[in-house]
Amino acid sequence: MKVALIKDKSFDFSKLIKEIKSSENISKCGAIVSFIGIVRGIGRDGTRVKKLIYEAEENVVLKELEEIREKILRKYKGVHEVIIYHFIGERDVGEDTIYILVASEHREEGFKAAREALELVKERVHIWKKEITERGAYWIMGEEQVKIG
Repeated sequence: MKVALIKDKSFDFSKLIKEIKSSENISKCGAIVSFIGIVRGIGRDGTRVKKLIYEAEENVVLKELEEIREKILRKYKGVHEVIIYHFIGERDVGEDTIYILVASEHREEGFKAAREALELVKERVHIWKKEITERGAYWIMGEEQVKIG
């Protein structure tokens, strides 16, 4: 699978390295660029984060992730594979939230492609994030936060 939602807290990132290295055109590549997002310990309100909760309409999100993957592959000539996995459910401080891997001929287009893929995920993918802090809970929507209760 090239895009997925992960529910398993013990998911092994090394599986993705093996998967991208087994890609059809890996022999054309000189770089694998990866991005790993993690839960930050300080929230948008400046207080200590206890945890994040990610929710998603799985079928919709998988389609959106695949569209982003295909867009990146079309746009960057030297990029031969893209993998995007996002966690859903509860995540504690320091735990992984998203993996983006790009196999490319050269590092430059790999870094550009990975960054663009991440920005597109943040802008377009319908994954809702609830931030639980010492001061309460907030839904994070884009750059805005909405207090809950």
